[in-house]
Amino acid sequence: MKNHRTRPGSGRRRGSRFAAAALLACAPIVASCNVKEELLAPQQPGVLLPGDIAASGAAGAQALRIGAIGGLQAFVGGGNGNQENLWMLSDLLTDVWKSGDTFLQRNETDQRAIQPNNSVWGPAYQTAQRARGFARDAAAALAASLTDQPGEQGEMWFIIGLTEKEISQDFCSGIPFGLTVSGVPQYQPPITNEAGFQLAITHLDSAIALSGGTDSVAERTKQAAVVAKAEALVDLGKFAEAAALVPESAVPTNFQYSMTFSQPTVSNEIWTLNAKQSSARYVVGDSFDLSGTIRNALPFASANDPRVPISGGSSSNAAKPAIDKSTPWVGAFWTDRGHPLIVVSGLDARLIEAEAKLNANDIAGMMTILNALRASPPNLGPFTPKAMNALPAPATQADAVTLFFREKAFWQFGRGQRLSDLRRLVRQYGRSADDVFPTGAFHKGGTYSSDVNAPVPDLEKSNPLFTGCIDRKA
Repeated sequence: MKNHRTRPGSGRRRGSRFAAAALLACAPIVASCNVKEELLAPQQPGVLLPGDIAASGAAGAQALRIGAIGGLQAFVGGGNGNQENLWMLSDLLTDVWKSGDTFLQRNETDQRAIQPNNSVWGPAYQTAQRARGFARDAAAALAASLTDQPGEQGEMWFIIGLTEKEISQDFCSGIPFGLTVSGVPQYQPPITNEAGFQLAITHLDSAIALSGGTDSVAERTKQAAVVAKAEALVDLGKFAEAAALVPESAVPTNFQYSMTFSQPTVSNEIWTLNAKQSSARYVVGDSFDLSGTIRNALPFASANDPRVPISGGSSSNAAKPAIDKSTPWVGAFWTDRGHPLIVVSGLDARLIEAEAKLNANDIAGMMTILNALRASPPNLGPFTPKAMNALPAPATQADAVTLFFREKAFWQFGRGQRLSDLRRLVRQYGRSADDVFPTGAFHKGGTYSSDVNAPVPDLEKSNPLFTGCIDRKA
């Protein structure tokens, strides 16, 4: 977005000259002339640009850093009233959530038929892209003013790389990753999803390189960045390389980089849009609903799985409907506006290792990791699930793929990773979209459509180098 800036004082000087020349003519109504000049003088008394803050030195750099972390909070889990974040929307495109809303924009997302002018995807996309800009401004200011604290710079590059990875996971090929320098847009051409993952890895490498210290910021940033980089490598099909980054000695299972929320700042948006039955616009997804069986959908609401405890109604009973007064409400486990959301974790690292075993045809090794997690479940933010029985080893490689992605979906419920996994099942494991994404009758009429990602919103058309998606493939 452009930041319009007036040359300091220029408008006021022109106004003063006008007032002096017209003094006699205005004498009978001098008060009115003064009011007019004040109103016409161009001013931005409440606008501070990043350069203004950075110019204040270390204090300004730290202010930009805190703001950048807040930008990440809004991108991955917080929100503004009824405006959800990218994680929630991408999960709505899968089987994680179901729309209990009256808004067309959410219903078409749930139905897998997203329009480029969708007015909920547009702000979520903008927020994610702005998060990159906030972190870049902060990284530059920290590099200039706090050279003895490289870990804090590294955290900013972690946010940049994480954001680029998440955007590339959710949208079609053809995403421009532009910049704004001194308030002036630096337009960039669209790139493929693969190139977006490579871009993310480059910036995550910067985060890792800057986070070699032993202070708490450097330590958590390095662990978070290596997990995010490993996830981007998985997106590229580099499973062994990804697993080599995140052994338990480097990223212990109990590690978490989480976002917390507080009432004076921003609420956990899942709580806002799901927790209250009377105003719920999102409900927990299931393998069936009032229209019947939903092919390919996991039974998040009805499985009675300790990793996804639910509240409220059931997916076949509309006694407690959501805000549309028809879709049965099922609440997830984020029941407080301040409940944290896990961004990346040691759990994610173990799942990356398990998928590397799967791709090496080591089903026994994969099962060892998965069953160890079930025997001693890690914390999942607001709660820790109870231990679960071990699963038997699947008989075939195809069955092992199905089991792995089911386990991954329950462990990472509501964390915005399901869309990437379904796309990878098509792209990397050779399954058809009709055997992966929800299909069949749609609970608000008609049938599910064919989207396997979101189109880059029309808001991006202000970029003269952007003309639309390169393709809509998984």
